[in-house]
Amino acid sequence: MSEQARRRPPKPHRRPKKDPVRMLAFEVLRAVDERDAYANLVLPPLLRKAREKEGFEARDAALATELVYGTLRRQGTYDAIIAACVDRPLREVDPPVLDVLSLGAHQLLGTRIPPHAAVSATVELARAVLGEGRAKFVNAVLRKITRQDLDAWLAEVAPPYEKDAEDHLAVMHSHPRWVVSALWDALGGGRAGIEALLAADNERPEVTLVARPGRIGVEELAGAVETEPGRWSPYALRLAEGGEPGAIESVRDGRAGVQDEGSQLVAIALANVPLEGPDTRWLDGCAGPGGKAALLGALAAERGAALLASEKQPHRARLVERALAGNPGPYQVIAADGTRPPWREGSFDRVLVDVPCSGLGALRRRPEARWRRRPEDLDGFGPLQRGLLTEALKAVRVGGVVGYATCSPHLAETRVVVDDVLKKHGGGELVDARPYFPGVDALGDGPDVQLWPHLHGTDAMYLALIRRTA
Repeated sequence: MSEQARRRPPKPHRRPKKDPVRMLAFEVLRAVDERDAYANLVLPPLLRKAREKEGFEARDAALATELVYGTLRRQGTYDAIIAACVDRPLREVDPPVLDVLSLGAHQLLGTRIPPHAAVSATVELARAVLGEGRAKFVNAVLRKITRQDLDAWLAEVAPPYEKDAEDHLAVMHSHPRWVVSALWDALGGGRAGIEALLAADNERPEVTLVARPGRIGVEELAGAVETEPGRWSPYALRLAEGGEPGAIESVRDGRAGVQDEGSQLVAIALANVPLEGPDTRWLDGCAGPGGKAALLGALAAERGAALLASEKQPHRARLVERALAGNPGPYQVIAADGTRPPWREGSFDRVLVDVPCSGLGALRRRPEARWRRRPEDLDGFGPLQRGLLTEALKAVRVGGVVGYATCSPHLAETRVVVDDVLKKHGGGELVDARPYFPGVDALGDGPDVQLWPHLHGTDAMYLALIRRTA
């Protein structure tokens, strides 16, 4: 080294450029990983804060949202690709590093961001949150990923369908293998149907509004915001892309709400089953967080009926109270355990139990749930679901109707639960639910109804209607 080179001062350390959009996306991913948080709960308050303090515009919020949800939805696929680009098992890569790599992989393989910009921005993020040393590792891995597009990578990392169909679909469509198997069993049929379902799980769901009867009409709600009519529910409107529900006055004051059409249809179906005799006392036995209770309460008010909304968790019961506030008819909200109910047997004419479940029917909205759930989780849900349905059948009068609902198509949470309870306890018969979904096609052979994202554009809601006979 020359004397001149030895005397040259070292280059000052360059401070990384902070990109607020990618920093926010990384923060959400860390909350999901570290705290088992849900992105749909963590992201909105961070976006509001960023609008106020960082001057976020609509396009910034849209990019942050795409980075978060796109990365979570395609996590399994990106893990397989990243694994092919590193020299160690993924479990030995620090989780924050893997989150940054996944964000970069999504920009490279799942967006239209130019590769050089995706790599540069992700490496800058790595410098800011991981340090210079690990940023070099991120840079090296991302440059390997840029060698091929997504289709070429999938051809390399996914096993052939003919060799292992479930593993092939798991990698191609970014679902755990056990979830692929469970959904395929519930759906039935061949390859085309399951591929369409898995692909639908990876699409961005529309935001659907509900105009609560007696509080606001569909026409009035449509006049206040850019929407399209719902596909199936007479109370549904689909919010235009980029629309913000929280900015709508009728949503803020509770006259309208955000509610998937599948959820609306379940409440409407239960309300429309004909009954002989009185029809004045309705129960929502698992009411939190309150979407179905608010619609049921409005429908009950139109019939001159009163709704009792029961929720075990006090904080969720408070959410139900907020959703029902201003309901046009009589209602009451209580915090009570539906498996040990405080009400007398035969107290109600209609009962809804939308039971706690795995949530496999809402993977479009909560993509992280697919990675968080395990097959053994169903062992814990099963006894609770059976207990709630058993008590619901006791709560309804003879001749009354129970609606058993789940946001999961898993057979162990749907038909198996219903069949087990009816066989063990008797005194109930299934009612064909399909006539109470007017205009909705592809409802299968009945008597229960299973909705599907790829067929109906809704969450995969399940409903069995049971009339108490003794």
